[in-house]
Amino acid sequence: MGRSKTDTANISHFHEFFQNHNHTKLELVHRDQIPSSTKFHNHSHRFLARMQMDVKRVAAVTHRISPSKSYEVENLGTGLVSGISMGFSDYLVRVGIGSPPTYQYLAIDTGSDIIWVQCQPCNRCYKQADPVFNPATSASYTVVPCGSSACDALLVNDQHCHAGKCSYEVNYADGSFTKGTLMLETLTFGQTEILNMAMGCGHNNRGSFNVIAGLLGLGSGRMSFVNQIPETGGAFSYCLASYDSISPGWLKFGRGLGGAFPVGAAWAPLVHNPRAPNFYYVGLSGLGVGGVRVPISEDIFRLTESGYGGVIIDTGSVVTRLPTVAYEALRDAFTAKTSGVRAPSVSIFDTCYHQYNDNFQFPSISFYFSSGPILTLASYGFLIPVDVEETVCFAFAPSASGLSIIGNVQQSGIQISIDEACGYIGFGPNGC
Repeated sequence: MGRSKTDTANISHFHEFFQNHNHTKLELVHRDQIPSSTKFHNHSHRFLARMQMDVKRVAAVTHRISPSKSYEVENLGTGLVSGISMGFSDYLVRVGIGSPPTYQYLAIDTGSDIIWVQCQPCNRCYKQADPVFNPATSASYTVVPCGSSACDALLVNDQHCHAGKCSYEVNYADGSFTKGTLMLETLTFGQTEILNMAMGCGHNNRGSFNVIAGLLGLGSGRMSFVNQIPETGGAFSYCLASYDSISPGWLKFGRGLGGAFPVGAAWAPLVHNPRAPNFYYVGLSGLGVGGVRVPISEDIFRLTESGYGGVIIDTGSVVTRLPTVAYEALRDAFTAKTSGVRAPSVSIFDTCYHQYNDNFQFPSISFYFSSGPILTLASYGFLIPVDVEETVCFAFAPSASGLSIIGNVQQSGIQISIDEACGYIGFGPNGC
């Protein structure tokens, strides 16, 4: 099943121009690299908390894509008002909100089409790294009124309309939420200004989001950042820096942005799931260890006509989840070719190793895509450090559902390009 470009006719009037986009390369940083991210006592504490959030994220994604769930509401483009029970990405981008711009850290998320930021006056706001955005100081702030075409494109009924203002509410898996009004605002990325971006202005927010001011949704829904800007053509590229990298990652929009779509990339088909149109599904046929394909039926990764199964690529999930039978086959093939001292299980990981010296040998892990190309991961794409004592774990986990999720550990250090209009995702040969 091919992917068609999301219809943006109802929201194209939000934008008057998108200038200098050919020179825009945004820096992506991990939330743990932000100086004010100090709530964790040590690496082990941070790692365990990260895995707990990841478990909630995966459970929410799986529930959201369940074939038994109705998606009529989301098919109408109501992402900003539905109760999307998702967690947050580990990767942040620095964005200016308003005129003059107030700079904030927003989490990027390929599994969501939501854009929102905390706003003054705060009925309730959690602590963030930067001052909360105050619409009263912005010359470009505009409230989206009830009855407008913008509000009609977002709302199902008038219960989300208060005092003549279009409102939104989003609830997350851990009990966090954001509520407020919809606004049109100017977003600044480096030298690029984007006028009249439709986004949530959150006056009532709760959660342990730690550092971030809000969310920049990069999903394939109608109201995502990429689909609100026709000039991008629904195309963007990103590179998530690996945990041991001293350089930050980056994010670009459009096709011809100075090598954003690299030569020599492994291109795999995007697969469309009408039950979950906001997610990017990729055609995967198998897995390999040490250059040898693991005997796993391709049917395990296939998206059924009822919307069950399939493989999504998700920046908001940390480690890759596979159906249990696929995970066990991959893990057993990996351990059979691995030399090293096994360590006790940690959190969700049942395969861990003590790295006492450099003599260990870890076989490579590869993804075999349905169109033929093969992506072989570097070691940081399948091993995750869990403590300061150099214990590493095999960064995959089993899932009781039929859904497979390629997480951000496996995406790290790889230039990833998503071309929604043409229906392909590319995995570049070069790192960040």
